Amino acid sequence: RVPFSFPQAIMRGEDISKPVLQVINTRAIATGNGPPRYRVLMSDGVNTLSSFMLATQLNFLVEEERMSAQCICQVNKFIVNTLKDGRRVVILMDLDVLKTADKVGGNIGNPVPYNEGEWQQRPSAPAANPAPSKPQQQNSNLAVAGKSPAAAPKYHAPSNQFGKASAPSSVKTPGGSQAKVVPIASLNPYQSKWTICARVTQKGQIRTWSNSRGEGKLFSIELVDESGEIRATAFNDQADKFFPLIELNKVYYFTKGVLKTANKQYTAVKNDYEMTFTNETSVVPCDDAQHLPSVQFDFVSISDLENTPKDSIVDVIGICKSYEDVTKITRKANNREVSKRNVHLMDTSGKLVTATLWGSEAEQFDGSRQPVIAIKGARLSDFGGRSLSVLSSSTVVINPDSPEAFKLRGWYEFDSEGQLLECTSISDVRGGPASGVNTNWKTLFEAKSENLGQGDKADYFSCVGTVVHLRKENCMYQACPSQDCNKKVIDQQNGLYRCEKCDREFPNFKYRMMLLVTIADCLEYQWVTCFQESAEFILGQNAAFLGELKEKNEQAFEEVFQNANFNTYEFRIRVKLETYNDESRIKATAVDVKPVNYREYSKRLIASIRRNAQLG
Repeated sequence: RVPFSFPQAIMRGEDISKPVLQVINTRAIATGNGPPRYRVLMSDGVNTLSSFMLATQLNFLVEEERMSAQCICQVNKFIVNTLKDGRRVVILMDLDVLKTADKVGGNIGNPVPYNEGEWQQRPSAPAANPAPSKPQQQNSNLAVAGKSPAAAPKYHAPSNQFGKASAPSSVKTPGGSQAKVVPIASLNPYQSKWTICARVTQKGQIRTWSNSRGEGKLFSIELVDESGEIRATAFNDQADKFFPLIELNKVYYFTKGVLKTANKQYTAVKNDYEMTFTNETSVVPCDDAQHLPSVQFDFVSISDLENTPKDSIVDVIGICKSYEDVTKITRKANNREVSKRNVHLMDTSGKLVTATLWGSEAEQFDGSRQPVIAIKGARLSDFGGRSLSVLSSSTVVINPDSPEAFKLRGWYEFDSEGQLLECTSISDVRGGPASGVNTNWKTLFEAKSENLGQGDKADYFSCVGTVVHLRKENCMYQACPSQDCNKKVIDQQNGLYRCEKCDREFPNFKYRMMLLVTIADCLEYQWVTCFQESAEFILGQNAAFLGELKEKNEQAFEEVFQNANFNTYEFRIRVKLETYNDESRIKATAVDVKPVNYREYSKRLIASIRRNAQLG
């Protein structure tokens, strides 16, 4: 009777459930700039086979010497690929190291190299006998490894595998031809003929480029199946051909394309390779694929972004706590005007981050009902602490149909903790003011005791303060009337006013305010400088009217300042250590002043009382 051979069963495409094999040797294969690939010689005690290739996500097993010569492994998931020359390669997608090499002590049995042609001439094992789940016992070492896997350390493929990568199957495409459909996770540059069935989860717009080498166009898509995801790009003629054919969230058969090592700098897709469409690429709709997943996220908590490296590509989800109006900016690269909108996201960690939307997404966004926003592939920046920018390759989903979104919505709307939690921004602790949202709430005592403003960059915080004094002396000055200039002018005593910055004389001027006020809360007070808009809001009058009032009615001018005392506002304050005449002091400037939102203020007070009660 011919002994059963796992290599024979695997190479013939038989259904093998978790074979247990011994590693005879591993060898690294150079792949240029990409991660190394490891070729593995394995044995079942009867035959050896050198056609095993380790998936790159399992490279750590070799590099950390967990998978070395003579160790015993259980192969949980594998895929057989056929190369151009007809040779077959077995990709090891997931395995457990049941017994390390030092506990085995040598090769098991006397295996001989497997020869596919030789086995084809021999009769195969009877069909009535199913393939065993482990090789024939050649000695006690293998028997122990097969029976006691729980006693040995277990290693799995990384969690970015979305489902089971089943063996390739043949299906009939709508065109009537037979195509071997393989999972995305099995794709590699060594394959020439393949077909995948995948859902389009992201589709970018056509972009153009022009440089010394010429000009062209491209667009990119992201594809997902049950085994993983991959990014694909079409250039020039292929971009014109496929852009109108491919629709977001639809499922297609994709056949043939060039696979190369992915540039991780520009994508968050969890795949070592990316696809480029060619003249031979075909895309055929698939109507029967409801089982395929939609967008796959690997969410990072907003609090963890503080310790994530700059320029990382991340997935985040959060409640839209607030959002800003759309603004227009001009990009220096191409001098084009583009729309921009900042949204402020919060999650259960109590941290808040600013994310920037661009273009049509910025213009169409509606955050009035505080939706849950999931962003796939945002770039992390260190501008203003930590902030996110949505790229052209990013995917933004409003109120996604996912467990994470339902949990977040329930926590925020129905859990008292979510309603009362005082969020802290990671986007404006150091750097920019994150205008449009009051976060990083402090009392004046906390701001001073935490030494805000003592660092290299300015600090920003929000507080509720009452105006207790206003210094009206020198609170106004005569400024240049030019639209973009606020410099003080010099009275030439001839009816003209000279601006040194503009190097011009004007027949008029405009009043600008620089009001110094003292604000106080229950514990501390602080001198704060308020410029034009903030000063006008506190005084309730514009600068032009106040200037005229000062000249014509000194008593009415005094009353304006008296009426402004003892009013309470929300202040957004910038603090920075400045040195003048060899004396260093903290300068506080009001970035924004607005009425107190007593509903939100009460929530913060209640949350503070609860925290203090727990500490007590």
